[in-house]
Amino acid sequence: MKNLKPQLVLSLREYSKEKLVKDLVAGVIVAIIALPLSIALALASGVSPEQGLYTAIVAGFLISALGGSTVQIAGPTAAFATIVAGIVAKSGMEGLAAATVLAGVILAVMGVLGLGSLIRYIPGPLTTGFTAGIAVTILIGQLKDFLGLTFRNAPIETMEKLAEAAACIGTLNAAALGVGCLTLAILIIWPKFFKTIPASLIAVLVTAGAVKLFRLPVNTIGDLYTISSGLPSFRLPALSLGTVTAVLPDAATIAVLAAIESLLSCVVADEMTGTRHNSNMELVAQGVGNAASALFGGIPATGAIARTAANIKNGGSSPVAGMVHAAVLLAVLVFLMPYAALIPMPCIAAILFQVAYNMSGWRKVADAFRGPSRTDVLVLLVTLVLTVVFDLVVAIAVGLVLYYALLFLKRKSKQKEL
Repeated sequence: MKNLKPQLVLSLREYSKEKLVKDLVAGVIVAIIALPLSIALALASGVSPEQGLYTAIVAGFLISALGGSTVQIAGPTAAFATIVAGIVAKSGMEGLAAATVLAGVILAVMGVLGLGSLIRYIPGPLTTGFTAGIAVTILIGQLKDFLGLTFRNAPIETMEKLAEAAACIGTLNAAALGVGCLTLAILIIWPKFFKTIPASLIAVLVTAGAVKLFRLPVNTIGDLYTISSGLPSFRLPALSLGTVTAVLPDAATIAVLAAIESLLSCVVADEMTGTRHNSNMELVAQGVGNAASALFGGIPATGAIARTAANIKNGGSSPVAGMVHAAVLLAVLVFLMPYAALIPMPCIAAILFQVAYNMSGWRKVADAFRGPSRTDVLVLLVTLVLTVVFDLVVAIAVGLVLYYALLFLKRKSKQKEL
């Protein structure tokens, strides 16, 4: 327990006016990046747009304030999208809230027990496989909005969505496809010339303006969702024995994935800054942040590698930057949220396409195929396929058993050769 000290406390010991200015600038820039992503990831998760902002505000603030990393930025991430969508479809928002609170408790207990170092026992091929699998499921899940398809059914599973998209390809909306392609073009071309303003924000503004100005027959967020600009309100989920038993597997999945992704993000941040994070304090903060997010209407959160990297590149030097990012998003929620109704759904889909591409880790997949280990390739492929066809729980369980079983057999065969 003596080592569980938030990084904010340590950072403030040597804080200065210069660091405050840098943190303020970095926090504002990261908030601008997080705004369209939080909305897009909420929609991909099957919840309302403002719930993505609730998550980034509540969890983002608490994880920065209590975490073990100097520069970690937390919020909704693509890794949780398919998991959250599945829980909502199966158990509703009440079940999601209960699962997220329980996941928060599990994460906090893991940190108190000093289990942060267990991340090293998660095989690299397994992480690469399920991350790539999640990217594929996100891409498939956004085909409907990107192409402007009209589904006859309401598929839940990834393969069902793919089959439905193929069956309904005749309903393709050329205007929606055009808006989606315009968004992709902006996302790819804009950063080549302008580094300071996020391409996703420009894409949102341009496509929303185009749809409104030319009255294009394209669904917007406002056509499909009722948007609230009110502050998140506190609400306790019903944690009966039956509910806890039903959602416990989902809670364990959220906790494990949050631990893996947040600690991986911390490792990346350490490499970029030359600092060292406190993994156990980070797990405690992730637990508190996730539980609070659920209690205020949000969804699961974890460390976001891309937003953390953006924080570092823009001068963020302490947890204050992450807290500023949350405060800016709170201001946006209160004063600008109604304008989110104008964002076209194909634009959201295209942004998520880019998120899926960035998280896919295709270079790591290619390196695995070029590497000498057939075990790594097999585990990666099995985990990827199971993530897409079934779910993350099955993928991680089978992947872990397969990896260590093959490792055991390999060692046994070497011993026999000796």
